[in-house]
Amino acid sequence: MVSKRLEVLAAVKALVQSALPHVKVIGLDGEDAAPMRVPPTGMVVVRSGDPGEPEVDLCPPVYHYTHRIPIEVSAYETTAESGEEIVDRMMGLIGGAVEANRTLGGLCDWLEPTGPNTDDIYTEAATPARGGDFDLVASYSTTSPLN
Repeated sequence: MVSKRLEVLAAVKALVQSALPHVKVIGLDGEDAAPMRVPPTGMVVVRSGDPGEPEVDLCPPVYHYTHRIPIEVSAYETTAESGEEIVDRMMGLIGGAVEANRTLGGLCDWLEPTGPNTDDIYTEAATPARGGDFDLVASYSTTSPLN
């Protein structure tokens, strides 16, 4: 049996992949490192984030989480678009996918993105890429903090 937390993370990764089918989407658990180089088509890293302390209803026990899931988007500039434009477009496509499926098919009560931050990503001996990050905040409930 997979926990609700892992189901939500898998659904978020699938949502991002469906929004950006030609982009490498990686799900990391916080202990692994993202690849050192961004693929030419761009990359999105979905980290496990922090479900935080739940609000608890006691009878029957129900645990309500507000899980912040970090999303990192990166891309190189092209001759047609700047890295900032590509990252902005990628984040917009993810935002559109979120708006179309706020409950992840009924898995959570609500999914909401936070505002993004962008910056250059410098890697030794490589062309700088542009990166952006934001959180997807998933609100969901479960009958056990371990399930």
